Amino acid sequence: MEAEEQSGWGSKAWAHLSSVRNQSPLIQCITNFVSMDLTANTLLSAGASPAMLHSSNEIPDFTPQVHALYVNVGTLSDNWLPAMKLAAELAFKFKIPWVLDPVAAGASVFRLKACLDLVSLKPTVIRGNASEILALATASLGTTKGVDSSHDSTDAVEAAKSLANSSSSVVAVSGAVDFITDGNRVVGARNGVPMMQKITATGCAVTALIAAFVAVDPSHPLEATASALAVFGVAAEIGMEMASGPASLRMHLIDSLHGLDQTAVISSVKITAL
Repeated sequence: MEAEEQSGWGSKAWAHLSSVRNQSPLIQCITNFVSMDLTANTLLSAGASPAMLHSSNEIPDFTPQVHALYVNVGTLSDNWLPAMKLAAELAFKFKIPWVLDPVAAGASVFRLKACLDLVSLKPTVIRGNASEILALATASLGTTKGVDSSHDSTDAVEAAKSLANSSSSVVAVSGAVDFITDGNRVVGARNGVPMMQKITATGCAVTALIAAFVAVDPSHPLEATASALAVFGVAAEIGMEMASGPASLRMHLIDSLHGLDQTAVISSVKITAL
């Protein structure tokens, strides 16, 4: 039974990746300075089209034309926050899926309020580490190590379900096991390698990939999110076979994502319902 479930999820993941490659969805990324390069290259290697556009002067013309919006608050500032909110408002107005990465949400009052304001604008998906999801679910500052999590993903499953129910968003908690929930269903994705934690912005990059997957299947955001997390993890596993350290893994991760074929995806994806 478990093998059949794995195969079913593998087929879904391959269908999502194939759709991204065939449709090349335009993904607007309002993301942090640290992650821009890896985020753009992850989207390109998967077959999507990234647009790193964050000026409030351009958003009214540009955002209504995109297939998905990705907002990441990593290097948050007073200047960028209005643009993030405006883009999210337009995405909601025009029924464009949008994905939020609430980086270090519990690190400061300013950052927490900004993230909660963005959550109120109805993101399709929220993807964060356990500490970030706990901060959003409880609307409180937490013990953090900057952008790193102080909790295991298993610690935040109930918080993720609560946040999903209150926000009407699919919520994904990244960790050794990635948990994805719509408040009712919960699935776990178990792909990836520990060394990904030694490469800055891999979490940011996979959230952008989630946006691309949701863009081609907006009616099934939970399935699209789980697929994106698993596919990115499979690419990392393949890349790790050729890597000698974090820098070479970064390179091989992008190459592997670009080169993934049907056999590799279907046989390697590890997603199960919980």
